[in-house]
Amino acid sequence: MQISFAAMPKTGPLASGSGTLVLGALEGPKLAHETDSGLSAILTRAMTAAGFKGKPGQMVEILAPSGSKRSRILIAGLGKAENINTAIADMIGATVTGKLLDRETEVTFAIEVPKKAKISDGEFAAHLAFGAQMRSYRFDLYRTAPRDEKPTLAKVTIATAEGATARKDWEELSAVGEGIFWARDLVNEPPNVLYPEEFARRTKVLAKLGVKVEILNVAHMQKLGMNSLLSVGWGSARPSALVVMQWSGAPKGKKTAPVAFIGKGVCFDSGGLSLKPAGSMVGMKGDMAGAATVVGVMHALARRKARVNAVGVIGLVENMPDGAALRPNDVVTSMSGKTVEVLNTDAEGRLVLADALWYTQSRFKPRFMINLATLTGAIVTALGLEHAGLFSNDDALSAQLSEVGTAEGELVWRLPLSDAYDKLLRSKIADMKNIGGPAAGSITAAQFLQRFVNNVPWAHLDIAGVAWQDGEQKALIPSWSTGWGVRLLNRLVAEHYEG
Repeated sequence: MQISFAAMPKTGPLASGSGTLVLGALEGPKLAHETDSGLSAILTRAMTAAGFKGKPGQMVEILAPSGSKRSRILIAGLGKAENINTAIADMIGATVTGKLLDRETEVTFAIEVPKKAKISDGEFAAHLAFGAQMRSYRFDLYRTAPRDEKPTLAKVTIATAEGATARKDWEELSAVGEGIFWARDLVNEPPNVLYPEEFARRTKVLAKLGVKVEILNVAHMQKLGMNSLLSVGWGSARPSALVVMQWSGAPKGKKTAPVAFIGKGVCFDSGGLSLKPAGSMVGMKGDMAGAATVVGVMHALARRKARVNAVGVIGLVENMPDGAALRPNDVVTSMSGKTVEVLNTDAEGRLVLADALWYTQSRFKPRFMINLATLTGAIVTALGLEHAGLFSNDDALSAQLSEVGTAEGELVWRLPLSDAYDKLLRSKIADMKNIGGPAAGSITAAQFLQRFVNNVPWAHLDIAGVAWQDGEQKALIPSWSTGWGVRLLNRLVAEHYEG
């Protein structure tokens, strides 16, 4: 789908041209852009007949409008002028694209943003484009026959009075969109195709953007003492891997410690010998969503040439039952030297992250570490499908994540950490056990991870409820995999850590 920007006509001939024309209307309703009196009368009558009030999300469709070559005109509600923001632009771009994806060949957005809006006309135009990009995503790689509804929308034109601003903003937004698409693709892949070695191989593509990629194999990890991570893959025929990605974008001559993102990459999680019920295994190809997000973020930062040094580390394993598999009651020694008594092999993601976190902090001495993981079902019970769980040892980092999460629509909710919860991890024979019992499951999992961050500013995002969607699809997310976290972390870097 081609996306481009054009000048906004000052008056009149918006009805000329082919395909669909999209206009905006403020709450009232009142058209946001002046047009010729004849067309204006038609649109006003249509809005009245439809009971259209101009609220965000409302839409009126006029098919084959009289006096125009357009196939249809859509009027999209903008709400009150002072409330117009990027989220509304994203939503309009996505909703219109979804409506027209298999019904139209081209669409022109001609929505003029009033001066009272919270964003400029150019920024609004760029986010219309981003919404269209997000809604265009499909994952049809394994279909031998095309869907009944085949995409036909080939051209999206966005008219704006601030073309230079729109193109500049779109250059960065499209980079983020590419990172989200890559994360979605990785999570949507079946586990017989995307296993640890193949996942690691695919990250090499980042080298084309200037990212240094290292792949640590089993022998290398054994030398480093990563027995916690490696133990998860003992029962799999697929060898484990650790991928290290480095983007060096900070200004030359400026010695700056990197920001670091760490992802859980369990390419399939059967539960191991603590075997999941059959129904609970469905979807466990997505247990590497944290790692996928890290790859997507590294792509976005490199693609837009972010002025920051960044490190991405992903631990890639497969958790399977076998005669050699990790057993309940086994004790493993992590890279840190701390020992872990494993009481449940289905609490495996924390074993992977323990070594990945320790490796990252000891090698790179980062400004902060943020790990992402589909870690616990308990976080879904606590927060449902709208918020990721946030745990942190640093109030400033936590506040930044909450702020940018709200701005990007990728919401987080901070939960507590304390010594009282940490005591639940005490083991009778080792330094700790890998589960804390039936209560506070998400918190004790976070307490476990905190033992491996060595006082580095750190945040843990439990994304088990937001990494994929089994119910109703959202406007910007037309697939099972969401790519959650790429927008959040890219904006965190852009607003607080570049330069």
